[in-house]
Amino acid sequence: MPTFTAHTAIGQREDLIDVIYDISPTETPIMSTLARTKATAVFHEWQTDSLAAATAANAAVEGADGVSATISPTVRLGNYTQIVQKVVQTSGTLEAVNKAGRRSERAYQLARASSELKRDMETIITANQGRDAGSSSSARKLGAILSWLKTNTSKGTSGTDPTTIGVSTRSDGATRTFTEQLLKDEIAAVFDSGGNPTMLVVGSGLKQKVSSFAGIAAQRYMAPGDQPTTIIGAAEIYMGDFGQISIVPDRFMRTRDALLIDPEYMALSYLRPFQTNDLAKTGDSEKTQLLCEFTLEMRNEAASAIVADLNPAL
Repeated sequence: MPTFTAHTAIGQREDLIDVIYDISPTETPIMSTLARTKATAVFHEWQTDSLAAATAANAAVEGADGVSATISPTVRLGNYTQIVQKVVQTSGTLEAVNKAGRRSERAYQLARASSELKRDMETIITANQGRDAGSSSSARKLGAILSWLKTNTSKGTSGTDPTTIGVSTRSDGATRTFTEQLLKDEIAAVFDSGGNPTMLVVGSGLKQKVSSFAGIAAQRYMAPGDQPTTIIGAAEIYMGDFGQISIVPDRFMRTRDALLIDPEYMALSYLRPFQTNDLAKTGDSEKTQLLCEFTLEMRNEAASAIVADLNPAL
């Protein structure tokens, strides 16, 4: 009699584990670092100021009348809020059936949408995007970090800074090699402007490039003779002439930019924080909107810098 095998048997249960593996990255280093403030209008505003330039010519004749100093008004700046959203729609049947890896399809999809929304927001604030008031037929857009940086910038040939900060976009120039000298020049420029950047935010290629900077000392790792040797090929901190800077990789920013950021002078302002809205039911499904309305508050662009037009492969 032939052996009855699994090849012909009917009724075998499926072997599907109760886990869903998702490798998609969700880290948003700039969003996670910046302070959160409250916006109360679609055009969020703030003021900046600066002291008069220091001078060695400040000497008065004894007994002379006082001369009034020139007083400059503060500068009023602003940015538009941008609405970002994801809509999840699941059928009643899908919610009712037994599923692997999640109990509620709606809850699972909302969790995914939340992560996707944060990734979008990180991409938006690091994009080459100027602010736009929008209209009844076009969406409002915030002015991203690149549209604000004008005081401390390093550009490739034919690259240009935004004409009006927060409004205009940058013009990309010819790409070049990211060198330590380019970084040091911008760190010094920010220091001279009064800022103290604590973060260097770069894409993966430029992160590896920074790790290859020679520095001023060789790094060695002493391991016991009977243990594997560790090769140190990465740098997490750059110790410069003006302090310590964390080197932070960001998967969602442009690969050609290196951003020096002083988080004290940058924030995300929320008109409407993350919220879920149940949309009108029109049939046998549930439709839920995940929404956020926010903007970038660039408190003083001279506190940060950009080394632009970099090619990680050079």
